[in-house]
Amino acid sequence: MAHDGRKGQAPPPLPEALRVAVADSHTHLDMQDTTVEQALESAAEVGVSTLIQIGCDLERAQWAARIAAEHEAIWAAVALHPNEAARLALEDGEAALSEALEGIAELAELPQVRAIGETGLDYFRTGPEGVGAQQESFRRHIALARETDKALVIHDREAHDDVLRLLEEEGAPSTTVFHCFSGDAEMARHCAERGYYMSFAGNVTFKNAQPLRDALAHVPAELLLVETDAPFLTPAPYRGRPNASYLVPITLRCLAEVKGVPEDELAQHIAANSARVFGYRRPPELDRSPVTARNPDA
Repeated sequence: MAHDGRKGQAPPPLPEALRVAVADSHTHLDMQDTTVEQALESAAEVGVSTLIQIGCDLERAQWAARIAAEHEAIWAAVALHPNEAARLALEDGEAALSEALEGIAELAELPQVRAIGETGLDYFRTGPEGVGAQQESFRRHIALARETDKALVIHDREAHDDVLRLLEEEGAPSTTVFHCFSGDAEMARHCAERGYYMSFAGNVTFKNAQPLRDALAHVPAELLLVETDAPFLTPAPYRGRPNASYLVPITLRCLAEVKGVPEDELAQHIAANSARVFGYRRPPELDRSPVTARNPDA
């Protein structure tokens, strides 16, 4: 699998460990310059006991499902990223897009696959010629999440209005997550009213991210998740260096500060929310915990 362009840069040091174990709700282990085992070890060392591995095209989704089957601390999410949906349709034709979507639907039935994502709309990297394919793919993923009763994980970049509109038109699944939430305070209130989960990544720590922190203030603790989107969006003060799940504590502490709640209290909420969203059983202990055994029927 390809690596991110941060390869070769020194990784940030391990932060102080969390006292309450949480999940990294969105990571790309296949793009990181490390082994899966190393990533799990460093994450567990700082109290990040569960990782949600995201597959963004059919090949990466297959890899995510396989890695999740092999590691007790990993669950998978599978989908065609909106940019991948547009690429397939424009370069290979609608039949290729449909075939890839069928492959995603097959993977979605696997017990270790706990979410459909990341799907959605991205008007930043794909021009107007790809909008139709993105929207059709998003509709198909929404339907798949409803059919399988699994969480829908949304990538929304410069497409807020259309993402919200398509969710309303298709009927949002019972569990809907805005990964790397990028909306404003009004959108946060809108999502909260509909029970959508909002996941925040390291960019919430950036100096220029005050509008994002203003939005965070309107997110109920019961609808909040934390993620890395690693190897991207490394939190300050390590912006520009490779991100990894072990840096979740930095972002979580920023979330707690913005919301004005104790770190452990917010971590409790986030741990419970993550387990609820992705349908796994939380470790019974509430302090730092090592990698825990899964129960696929949880």
